Amino acid sequence: FEQDRLLRLQAAMKVPGRAWLQFEVSPAARGGAIVTQTAIFHPSGLFGLAYWYALWTFHGYIFGGMLRALGAAMGPFAHDVRPHGGAPEAR
Repeated sequence: FEQDRLLRLQAAMKVPGRAWLQFEVSPAARGGAIVTQTAIFHPSGLFGLAYWYALWTFHGYIFGGMLRALGAAMGPFAHDVRPHGGAPEAR
């Protein structure tokens, strides 16, 4: 947690690895702020990698929907809401 900039939430559900959902806020060039949502996953072994890639599309849908809902709650303050995804991080 970094005041007014970073919030990282650790997953409470059981997954084959360690997982976090991170929200980062940075200033936008034209005023306002950019909120970046990132899913972070450190897989445990081959099963953990298989889990991540098997559910890749599903995770994109869920996390993208979460970010769009956050943008909708911001109303006129939200200008450009785009999800960002990536591969699991190496340990």
